[in-house]
Amino acid sequence: MALNVLLVGSGGREHALAWKLAQSPLLNALFFAPGNPGMARLGHNVPIEASNMTLLLDIARREHIGLVVVGPEAPLAAGLADACLAAGIPVFGPTAAAARIESSKAFAKTLMISAGIPTAEAHTFDDPTAAAAFARASGRAWVVKADGLAAGKGVVVSETLAETLDAIQALGATLAGRRLLLEERLSGPEISLIALCDGERVLPLIPAQDHKRLRDGDAGPNTGGMGAYAPAPHLDAADVAALSRQVMLPAVQALAATGTPFRGALYAGLMLTEHGARVLEFNARFGDPETQAILPLLEGDLLAALLACAGQAPLQPDMLGWSKGAAACVVLAAEGYPETPHRGDPIEGLELIDDPAVLVFHAGTAWENGQFVTAGGRVLGVTGTGPDLQATLARAYRAVEMIHFRGMQYRRDIGARATRR
Repeated sequence: MALNVLLVGSGGREHALAWKLAQSPLLNALFFAPGNPGMARLGHNVPIEASNMTLLLDIARREHIGLVVVGPEAPLAAGLADACLAAGIPVFGPTAAAARIESSKAFAKTLMISAGIPTAEAHTFDDPTAAAAFARASGRAWVVKADGLAAGKGVVVSETLAETLDAIQALGATLAGRRLLLEERLSGPEISLIALCDGERVLPLIPAQDHKRLRDGDAGPNTGGMGAYAPAPHLDAADVAALSRQVMLPAVQALAATGTPFRGALYAGLMLTEHGARVLEFNARFGDPETQAILPLLEGDLLAALLACAGQAPLQPDMLGWSKGAAACVVLAAEGYPETPHRGDPIEGLELIDDPAVLVFHAGTAWENGQFVTAGGRVLGVTGTGPDLQATLARAYRAVEMIHFRGMQYRRDIGARATRR
């Protein structure tokens, strides 16, 4: 079987998926919509935005696509998987109804409670004024979450009551924040656990740890993610298996029970508290930048596993394996990110990186006048691999030092806490 695959998206996560899918013996050709300049080296970029369902279905039919892989959350929430299924095109990614586990934090919270999935106490409000009144009456700080999709920027972890009230006002003024959640503050290491799902079964990947804040020491505003490493040392294989049974499988079973089976990548953002793991959020797709750290360690045919999730073959527990060692991704962000990222700045030094254990995933780049330039908030993800996390980080940061563009921002402490354990 020689398969044509259409990968929807244009970020670093999609570049990492493209890199791994390109290794499959089942693959004939890769198409990307819209893709990015880095992805273009692995297949064919098609100038169609991820939100344009009509044109995406047209290209899928014209190129005889055997599997559509949806990267970002927005087209999933908008029903791209539904449209593919209606057209008879196999798709990796949940329907809009199943994707509500990410597109509505209130829906996800209700599902977690009904399924007995351990999570934080939370209160939902349709009115920012009511949320503020509740916060004042409580006299304490809360985590403030916008119910809807906010590109990774819909959560404010408040340190004080005053910060909570400011966050309610700010998020309540956004489209995603028409409904707000106030959630209890938990403490402990945060871990990302992603599982491939076929609607009934789950196949967990190795755990990773993301770094959400912009600056070193977890300072500054929340971002889409400034770096990640895998495997996270806090969970061993037995822990991952237990969390699959306690968290991932109950969520998949709960969605199936409502007639909305989840077929795709289910991401659980976990906090390991002193009372056990608690789910902070679910996402309906691969994490970004966790994917850039996880996939370099994956052994096996990712395309075969995604086809199984799409219902084209049984999902088997031994489909994927993992190499020893570690991988770490350092995100290079544009000047002004996350508020107003600057675009059009030339990127220099990529040609100097010749370490075979370093991968550079494009996220927000463009090719203009014979050179790469910045074209988004998170510009590049520099991923190193090695026998252990310390060696891996050293390799990644050596590569980072070769890359330059105006106002380049990156964290210098990715994985630092783990190496001090």
